[in-house]
Amino acid sequence: MAMTAYLDIDQGSDFTVEIDLENDDGTPMILGGTQIYSQFRKSYSSSTAYSFVCEILDASNGKFSLSLSGTNSSNIKPGRYLYDVEVVNTTNNAKSRVVEGIVTINAEITKIP
Repeated sequence: MAMTAYLDIDQGSDFTVEIDLENDDGTPMILGGTQIYSQFRKSYSSSTAYSFVCEILDASNGKFSLSLSGTNSSNIKPGRYLYDVEVVNTTNNAKSRVVEGIVTINAEITKIP
């Protein structure tokens, strides 16, 4: 079952979060031989999706990051969005949803050219 995490992103700011994945028994999830993907949308059925940059930081210890540049976040309307993270095994294409939750984009006030 996917863990739940809530993310707050300030519009126009760079954003990065590091996440540690664990198996049900508390041991680190091995991320070797996998790819990680993550998108967020206004609703489950929304055709507009925004993608996080996903990077495996420590495959042996289940550590990865999700990032969004300030340039990209400035182009997203403030509000609440739904997101999830999927791990895909590169050998057999098996997919697992490992994280899900809500992304809140907080409105930017100061706009620097």
